[in-house]
Amino acid sequence: MDKLSWISESLRDLKKQGLLINLRVIDSPMGPKIKVDEKWVLNFCSNNYLGLANDPTLKNEAKKAIDEYGIGPTAVRTIAGTTILHLELEKRLAEFKKAEAVISLQSGFAANLATVPALVGEGDVIFSDELNHASIIDACRLSKAEVVRYNHCDPKDLEEKIATNKVRPYRRLLIISDGVFSMNGDIAPLPELVNIAEKYDALLMVDDAHGEGVLGASGRGIVDHFNLHGKVDVEVGTMSKAFGVVGGYVAGRKLIIDWLRQRARPFLFSSAMTVPDTAACLAAVKILEKSDNLVKKLWKNTKYFKSRMNELGFNLGMSQTPITPVILGEAKLAQEFSKKLFDNGVFATAIVYPTVPLGTARIRVMMSAAHSKDNLEFALEVFEKVGRKLKVIKRSEFTNTSE
Repeated sequence: MDKLSWISESLRDLKKQGLLINLRVIDSPMGPKIKVDEKWVLNFCSNNYLGLANDPTLKNEAKKAIDEYGIGPTAVRTIAGTTILHLELEKRLAEFKKAEAVISLQSGFAANLATVPALVGEGDVIFSDELNHASIIDACRLSKAEVVRYNHCDPKDLEEKIATNKVRPYRRLLIISDGVFSMNGDIAPLPELVNIAEKYDALLMVDDAHGEGVLGASGRGIVDHFNLHGKVDVEVGTMSKAFGVVGGYVAGRKLIIDWLRQRARPFLFSSAMTVPDTAACLAAVKILEKSDNLVKKLWKNTKYFKSRMNELGFNLGMSQTPITPVILGEAKLAQEFSKKLFDNGVFATAIVYPTVPLGTARIRVMMSAAHSKDNLEFALEVFEKVGRKLKVIKRSEFTNTSE
């Protein structure tokens, strides 16, 4: 038997179950309308919350930086990879986040992998929300600390589990939660987590990848949203979503950031963010510092779209944010729903197991400040049309019922 036959069999099984991932190819700038597989469609599945991915200011700043500094740093930060742009980005991000200090990394995923193993290890315990992002899960595994999962967004269960484990001889306790949960769109109960962390002398870390540019004043994130500055030890963020570029960072107490510069392995052993990416991220921060108009537009679009989807009878789960899950249940139904959306000019992909639990497959609709009112109306018509055709909804709110 061929030593790789198990891979072929596994891929066939995934295809039969409707779980095989097929990559779509984009041949245009990222915006409210994009060219996917040679077809122009409305984009409702990217994380371009504020529409900055093709922003002229970001592009110009990236071009200027290339002309002045080149493209790649060609080294890790600790050898010859720290440019003046990296330092300026970290300074401005710290001011924007109202944090003592910031360290930048190559991605939000890398930021989690950098942080957790640097703070805890064997002999320590991590209390992690059961729906935390895969990057947190992998970071916890790398740390070799014991991991205790608590019920999703359930402070009572968290405290019970801490109290139960507190009698054991652990060195350090770390509580970790997403800020905004990427598949459900709900928000972590951060004030309660802060109280529990203080009560049990635990470190508190929040991954605010989907809160940056969305929650708080001018999109400063979940800590600002709840006015908990100085109360959260570590705040991980990404610049690949609302900021429209790529990269990650960790904001928090200066002592912790100083430690990460000494012990965070992705910082020590992987090349720094590229010059144009760093310059574009810096430009995005400056835009948000100046105005909250994009954040307001994002929320205006979100409230309108979700209210209309609710009227149509779609199940939007527990979302509290621009992440709008349209819960369908079975993977094959979600895949078929996504295909019919695409056929009718709307790009919104199916999210299936293992990204979400079995039986909770969905279309995850991602709102953007770049969407116009006409974009929203068109998408709503298509969702209603496909929803009726596949018997997901029964009521009809629109007059256009052409098949």
